Amino acid sequence: MNNKSQIFKYSILSLAVFGVLTSTVNAAEEEAVKQDEDMERIMVTASKRPKGLQESPVAVTVVSSKAIEQAKVMDIDDLQTLVPTLRVTPLQRSTNTNFAIRGFGNGTNNTGIEPSVGVFIDGVYRSRAAAQIGDLPRLQQIEVLSGPQSTLFGKNASAGVISVTTREPSYYEHGKIEAGIGNYNQQVMKGYYTNGINDNWAFSVSGGFNTRDGYTESVSGLEDVNDKDRWNVRGQALFEPTEDVKFRLIADYSEIEEACCTVENSINGPTTAAVRALGGMDLDETSSFAYQSTLNSDPINKVKDGGVSLQLDVDFDGYSFTSISAIRNNESDFMNDVDYTTLDILTEGGYTDIDTITQEFRLTSTGEQKLEWMFGAYLFHEEVTTGDTLYYGNDIRNYFDVLMAAGGAPGLLGGVEGVYGLDPGTFFSNTSAVSSDFEQENDAYSLFASFDYHINDQFTAIFGVSYTNDQKEVTIAQNNTDVFSSLDLATEPTLFGVPIGSIPTLAPAVPTLQSLQFLPPMLGLPNGVENNKTDDSKTTWSLRLSYEINDNINVFATAATGFKASSWNLSRYSSPFAADQAALTTAGIEEPNQVYGGRYASPEEAMVYEIGIKTQFENGSFNATLFDQTIEGFQSSIFIGTGYVLANAGKQSTQGFEFDSNYNLSDDWSFTLAGTFLDPVYDSFEGASGLEGPVDLSGEQPAGIHEVSISAGVVYNFEVFNGADGYLRADYLYESDVKVAENTPESLTREVNTVNASTGLAFDNGVSVQLWVRNLTNDEYLLSAFPPPIQAGSFNGYPNQPRTFGANIAYQF
Repeated sequence: MNNKSQIFKYSILSLAVFGVLTSTVNAAEEEAVKQDEDMERIMVTASKRPKGLQESPVAVTVVSSKAIEQAKVMDIDDLQTLVPTLRVTPLQRSTNTNFAIRGFGNGTNNTGIEPSVGVFIDGVYRSRAAAQIGDLPRLQQIEVLSGPQSTLFGKNASAGVISVTTREPSYYEHGKIEAGIGNYNQQVMKGYYTNGINDNWAFSVSGGFNTRDGYTESVSGLEDVNDKDRWNVRGQALFEPTEDVKFRLIADYSEIEEACCTVENSINGPTTAAVRALGGMDLDETSSFAYQSTLNSDPINKVKDGGVSLQLDVDFDGYSFTSISAIRNNESDFMNDVDYTTLDILTEGGYTDIDTITQEFRLTSTGEQKLEWMFGAYLFHEEVTTGDTLYYGNDIRNYFDVLMAAGGAPGLLGGVEGVYGLDPGTFFSNTSAVSSDFEQENDAYSLFASFDYHINDQFTAIFGVSYTNDQKEVTIAQNNTDVFSSLDLATEPTLFGVPIGSIPTLAPAVPTLQSLQFLPPMLGLPNGVENNKTDDSKTTWSLRLSYEINDNINVFATAATGFKASSWNLSRYSSPFAADQAALTTAGIEEPNQVYGGRYASPEEAMVYEIGIKTQFENGSFNATLFDQTIEGFQSSIFIGTGYVLANAGKQSTQGFEFDSNYNLSDDWSFTLAGTFLDPVYDSFEGASGLEGPVDLSGEQPAGIHEVSISAGVVYNFEVFNGADGYLRADYLYESDVKVAENTPESLTREVNTVNASTGLAFDNGVSVQLWVRNLTNDEYLLSAFPPPIQAGSFNGYPNQPRTFGANIAYQF
């Protein structure tokens, strides 16, 4: 059965479930009024104005704070267990997390690539994953919007949006303190307090810490890997001088200092023998989930994130005004052993400093009108300073000497040093390093408008339009002291006038020697030929039609576009475009062994068509969307061992079906079922980075995008002695088998079958207790995989987190 047939099959099955629920409601139509009174109405802000979930013609999944608390979702990383259309992938460092919706998403590891999935917390855009990770604050709810949302959310929402909403301060005294313990010596403490100062002022403070030992044991006597050590504090002030004016001030700060992340050996290539010959330890490829580490130094990952935002809401006669101003700073640095063996071959350190200022204005009509409208503007300014250094270790020269000897050329590096008159040990000395520094300044603005026209009481047409302009200016510099990689071995003499290719006894070894030149010098920007600026603009639009069949059933249709501006490659593999080669040669500014690939990826342009249905019944709800989504120029970032190749895929598309439902069997039993079925494909992607050079991925399925994802949950509520309320909850996540990552062998795949469970009791005196377990069955799968530096034929992966469990006690007043 082909993928499209599978999508059709599952769509029919899901609609059959809807039919059963519909028949149930039709049999109980006389209770419709009572249903409206009893059913909790979920409000969403997907249209930037509060609307009921069922009335919002947007493919959106809403996760309540209650579900997050019960399921023990500790941060945004865990959210995918409740939202099957969302995938969250943490990778090499605590700052590197990738979000994908319907299979579309990017932004991993390379600071220059802003995510295609925009993350907003209380209306403030968080441009990088390092500013998104952290224990979730005092939540109201989380909305996950599928498909391009550029019309209302402006910058970089070409694949979707994650919108996190926290609770405002209360005018009455309220608070909670919670403490927890878990395996791996986990210790959690968090709490909040809110109260009113007078009739116009209220405030809240919250904070907490979360620590845990690592679950990956070092076999070389170092500290355990994959620990947790993070804390956060957050304060809010609410000022309402009149009933029509409201100010909300939020300040937050958080820190992370962790040893991240576990790396296993998926495939040991030919170079493994050289590591072992030098007495180095590596992991056997059959022990991927032994959670052991063979690093020769402890990884260090530090993140400091903080900011202040001020929201002003003013109600006028017939319209309202909203202003959201924010300033944020995010600093992070790291030091990692990147050869992943006990040998001292390569160590990487780096830093990032991001300063962001955002401003949004909105004018929105209020009250019931035939034509509802909204006009807005969004301003964005960001300065990014980032860089990294690759340090050559004490064992790197011996490692290459062993490789040369195994290839039948012992002492080859020493012979070349002699030809050039260099001291023995000059090549790959432990004093060599490659330091790259990048700066990026980004200014952007969006002007947007949205109109809801109520054709009649049942039929509404919604049109949105947005104009976005995005400008970036980049500076790149590198200090490369790797003498060997700067040699032009085959043709032009670069040192002492001696090209190796001209020496008959050494000429046959040139290809072997060139394979060791893994980090040739990088040409800086600006220079006399290349442009170091991009200036992108685009008008995006959305058209939604919504028809209310009755009080229980709404149907909608959508056509919408999305836009994401150019992304610069701020990594060691940033290189000129091939089209600039002639000009660079003429100008005489090419670096030795100049590499050509690309400085940036051009903008992404998204298009989606959707048909959906939203229903709410007395005992549950069912929502479903059938969609056809395409991104032209998808910004693909592929790791090749020494850096990232950033390129535009000509076209990537996904046809699919997603649904979510809940059913309350009784006051005690409730069930949830949600799923996403995808048929992803690279319609065109020539020149993609492959295992042995450029490849054509046109017609191929993109790696890492599962075709089927299902989440299911069951909750049983009960009462025990003294009137205490209790619950039992279980959640299941399934993701179908898929190739783990691009530029890796087809044999590296992942399939997810994860079960989480929890139970709790809440007493009348405000005390509550909870037991929880994540990954109950110890499901094992790789999050991603990659080729490690200078170890041809080997592949490493990131294993998922093993079973964790714990207990919490809380007091609420």
